[in-house]
Amino acid sequence: MRNVTPENISEVFAGYFGKDTDPRFREVMTAFARHLHAFVREVELTHDEWRAGLEALEWAGRITTPERNEFVLLSDVLGLSSLVDMINSHPGATSSSVLGPFHVSNPPPIAIGADLKGDFEGEVLLVQGQVRDLDGKPVPGATLDIWQTAPNGLYSSQDPDQDIMSFHGLMTADESGRYAFTTVRPVSYTVPTDGPVGQILNAAGRHPWRPSHLHFIIKAEGFRPLVTEVFPDDDPYLDEDTVFGVREDLVMHYESRPAGTFPDGFVLSGKVEGPWSKVDFDFTLVGA
Repeated sequence: MRNVTPENISEVFAGYFGKDTDPRFREVMTAFARHLHAFVREVELTHDEWRAGLEALEWAGRITTPERNEFVLLSDVLGLSSLVDMINSHPGATSSSVLGPFHVSNPPPIAIGADLKGDFEGEVLLVQGQVRDLDGKPVPGATLDIWQTAPNGLYSSQDPDQDIMSFHGLMTADESGRYAFTTVRPVSYTVPTDGPVGQILNAAGRHPWRPSHLHFIIKAEGFRPLVTEVFPDDDPYLDEDTVFGVREDLVMHYESRPAGTFPDGFVLSGKVEGPWSKVDFDFTLVGA
C-alpha cells in the first residue's frame, strides 16, 4: 500500500493477515501492533531511540543461556510477567507469581521431610503445609518443584561453586496433600545488572533488590499448574520488589523456635542444635 500514514498503519497491518489465520493469533498480533504504533506516536520515538531499543534486545539475546534468560528478566522488571500472572490467577486459589530466569528443569525427587540446606551455613527453616482444592479438600499426590537461592544470594545456575541442583527438589505430597522440608532461610538478593535490564534499572533510578522467597511449581492431575513464590512478612523489600512479584496471599510468617524443640520426621531431626524457624503455608489449586 502506497498511501500508508501514521494514522492508518495499524489498520493496514491488520489487513495483511491471510483469511485462514488463527483467530487468536490475529487478535493478539493486531492488538500488539496497535499498541506499539500508539506508543511510537505518543512519545514521538526518534531513530536513535528505536535503534537503542533494538540493540538492547540484541544484547539480551547474546547473553541469554539455558541458565539465564535476560528476556524473562526484562519481562519481570517491566511488570509484564506479574501482570500476566495476576490476570490469570483464579479468585480463591493461591496467586501466581513470577517464574524468574533461574529455574532449573528436572530437579531430583526428594521425600517428605527432606533437607535442602545440606552443608550450607545459616538458620534452619522448616517449611510445611498442605495442597488443597477450592473446596478445602486435600490434593493427594500433588508434585511441588521447589527452589531458592543459597545464603550468598545466588541461584545454583549463577554460582559455579554450587552443584546445579543445589537448593532444588521435586516433592510429592502425601495422601493428605501434605508437604514438608527443611532448608536454610532465604535471603534478599539483587537481580543481575550486568546486561540491558541493569541499564534500564539504572536509567530509571530503580534498585535491583528482591525480597527473600521460596519458589514453587505445583502440579496435580485435574488441576491447573501453579507457578508461585512465597515471601516472609519481615523482609525489608516486601513492598518494593523490583519485579512486582509480591501478593498479599503469598506473604508468610516465620515463627522462631528455641533450641531443643525440633520435631521428628525430618532428615535434620536430632541434628538441629540451635534456634530455628518454622513456616506453615498452604496452597490452593483450581481445577483445569
